[in-house]
Amino acid sequence: MSARNTLIRSLHDVGAATWLGGSLMGAVALNGAASDIVNPRERAEIAADGWARWSPVNAAAIGAHLIGGAALVLANRDRVRHQSGVTSNTAVKSLITVAAVATTAYSGYLGARLASAGKVDAEGATTPAAGTPDEAAAAQRRLRGLQWVTPVLTAIIVVLGAQQGEQQRTGEVIGGLRKKAARRS
Repeated sequence: MSARNTLIRSLHDVGAATWLGGSLMGAVALNGAASDIVNPRERAEIAADGWARWSPVNAAAIGAHLIGGAALVLANRDRVRHQSGVTSNTAVKSLITVAAVATTAYSGYLGARLASAGKVDAEGATTPAAGTPDEAAAAQRRLRGLQWVTPVLTAIIVVLGAQQGEQQRTGEVIGGLRKKAARRS
């Protein structure tokens, strides 16, 4: 329990922070600024280009988070099994992570569909114009709501990670082990 896991904890935490920060910046700044582009035929295309440039960094961040998370579960497997509260936190965080990966992947898929439409009229990155082709407009409408889902999910991941850090305090460990042992008796 006294072993340090600085590298894997850093992979986990920096990966999550980058994933959260990038998704939030994209929704607020990149997608928001697209509506300020003068030519309505360039709005969706420029936003899609920005997201495409971010995608490799985001993929690396997600990979780092997943590798770090799996390594932390392995390193703390006894606590996960035996300390009250750690098992449920780990299970919930794992489910939220799967959901965040899914929303990120689906957003990427929709963004690629939008990018393949090329120069189309648009009010903004996620807002179609009257002349936006149906397929591109459908992708934009889905992205409009979805752009907020990933930042919310990744923020929850960060909060649950903070809770896990608190669960490693000596008093929490001892109390959690006692509580779980009492339930098993």
